[in-house]
Amino acid sequence: MNALTRTSIADGIAAVGEHFTSVFLQLEHWRDATQDFLESRGGEVTRAELDALVEGLVLREFASEHGCVIGAGFVAAPGFLRDAEWHLAWWLGDRNTFGVGAAAPGVRRLDAVEDSAEENFRDYTTLEWWRVPVTTGARHITGPYVDYLCTDDYTLTLTVPVRHGRAVVGVVGADLYVEDVERALLPRLAALGTPVTLVNASGRVLLSTDVHLATGALLRLDGLAEALRGGDDTGPDGTGPAVRLADGHEVVWCPGTGLALVARPAQR
Repeated sequence: MNALTRTSIADGIAAVGEHFTSVFLQLEHWRDATQDFLESRGGEVTRAELDALVEGLVLREFASEHGCVIGAGFVAAPGFLRDAEWHLAWWLGDRNTFGVGAAAPGVRRLDAVEDSAEENFRDYTTLEWWRVPVTTGARHITGPYVDYLCTDDYTLTLTVPVRHGRAVVGVVGADLYVEDVERALLPRLAALGTPVTLVNASGRVLLSTDVHLATGALLRLDGLAEALRGGDDTGPDGTGPAVRLADGHEVVWCPGTGLALVARPAQR
């Protein structure tokens, strides 16, 4: 990797990290507040009690002038609440156009189907944004995808597990529109001096400075799937080795995100 590419990728990783870290810090604040509340109640809470707590936390985020979150809340583990087997305490921000048609969206509660006997019920524990953080115990970014539960455009869902004692009792999460992430990151990535693409662990394009690569497309490069298969191998100092593909592309993980930057080789 030449000096320009190495510096460019480091700058790109910093930009990606700054953007997502700010959201994860907010989620971890909500996690801590929720865990403290559960501890104060001995883990015995009702749906209404939980909803009041979560609403007070997330509505402040929607009121932020510079906020990028378009949906947020807490999703309970099946059977955790005293009076609900399944429950999503989730709110949609006033920039989230899901389900409003031509009307102007406002901040509102997500009307989720929580009766498992209903035809439209969906077992959210099978979904990536639940399954991965509950299994790993770590923060996770799901997407890009269209979340038909609560968005109607390409979305990223960031989730963090919530515990009571040693048990995971749910996740706190936030939805971001990919177009908002593009608006924040593309100018910084475009200034790096080398074309770069941000992909998830499956090689799906989140965003790219290459206008020919669309969000959600699979980045097809020989050796990329193998380079991503090992997962984020950054060290405790936030650095990790770059993997050079056969055609010269460089692949480097963005620490703590599950996302990787792929840099095109410099033209000679």
